[in-house]
Amino acid sequence: MTNHYYTQNPDVVHEERHWPFTLLGNELLFTTDNGVFSKARVDYGSRVLLDAFNADKTPAGDWLDLGCGYGPIGLALAKKYPDRQVTMADVNELALALAHQNATANQIDNVQIIESDRYAALGETKYAAILTNPPVRAGKEVVTSMLTDAAQHLLPGGTLTVVLQKKQGAPSAKKHMTETFGNCQILKKDKGYYILESTQN
Repeated sequence: MTNHYYTQNPDVVHEERHWPFTLLGNELLFTTDNGVFSKARVDYGSRVLLDAFNADKTPAGDWLDLGCGYGPIGLALAKKYPDRQVTMADVNELALALAHQNATANQIDNVQIIESDRYAALGETKYAAILTNPPVRAGKEVVTSMLTDAAQHLLPGGTLTVVLQKKQGAPSAKKHMTETFGNCQILKKDKGYYILESTQN
C-alpha cells in the first residue's frame, strides 16, 4: 500500500528541505519533507486562497486551517493577524510535526496545532472562519464532508473559504456549499483555481 500525504503516518524516506517564502507580506521559513503536499514551495492554490480571503469580514473568534499540512496557510494568517488565534488541524502526523517546527522557527505562538481527521477532534468548537485547501486525492467523500460539516463549526457570520481547481470538482463543491449554507460565491478564478466562499447565517 502506498502512503499519501493525507494518511496518518506516511512511510517515507526523509529528505528535509528548508526554504523561505513570502506570504501576505511576511517572509516565512519553512521546513518540509517527503510525505507532505507541495514540499518544494507553497502551492499556487494556497497562495490564491490567502490573497482572496477577506479577514476583515469575519466575526470575532478563532480561525481554522483544516488540512493544514506543514502549515503555510495557518502560519501566514497567524503571522499577519497576531490578534487572532489560529487552529491548524491535519491527519498527517509528519505534516503536524513540521507545522510545529515551522511555527517555532517563525516565532508564531498564536496557533494551536492538532491531529484531527477532518473535524473529529475539534469537538463543539465554532470558528469565525474555516479555510481549506482540501486533499483532493483523499477522495470526493472526504472533501465533501470537509465542506458540508463546516456548517456545524462556524459562528454566525463565519466564513468557509475553499480553493479547488475546476477540473478537481470546484463546480460540484460550489453546489454542495450552496445547498449547505444557502449561499456560495466565487471570490476569485485564477489559472483554473476557484476560491469559493460561503457565509454562515
